[in-house]
Amino acid sequence: MLEKNTKAPSFTLPDKDGKEVSLEDYTGKKVVLYFYPRDNTPGCTKQACGFAGMYDEFTELGVTVIGVSKDSMKSHQKFVDKYNLPFILLSDPELKAITAYDVWKEKKLYGKTSMGVVRTTYIIDENGIIEDVMPKVKPDTNAKDVLEYLRNSK
Repeated sequence: MLEKNTKAPSFTLPDKDGKEVSLEDYTGKKVVLYFYPRDNTPGCTKQACGFAGMYDEFTELGVTVIGVSKDSMKSHQKFVDKYNLPFILLSDPELKAITAYDVWKEKKLYGKTSMGVVRTTYIIDENGIIEDVMPKVKPDTNAKDVLEYLRNSK
């Protein structure tokens, strides 16, 4: 896990339309960067819909929400269309940002061990510094918890 008060690793990844998006594009803005395992799974859908449901509140605070998974651009497009997601989803099949942000970990599920994305949210300030880290977040409450943090840090 990356530490608070350290420089957020730079990245450039494609969104659902293939447009390259870099963290530096948001210099001067606060960014909620959340990493999730997979499109269209129950937990990830709850998490994404939570951010979508509170999207206007994030926008009012001047905050950009970006989700990252190793899914393809096509998968992201279907996910966005199915749930009308208004924020940016980035595709990271080569695990560039996922490994840079230290969220690719060994996971155990039903006694089996495999590698995967540990659901983690980073709040990055206007200068590209990690302001807060939320490891192993709960998909149902992640968006609400982030919004609460942002309101209390004003």
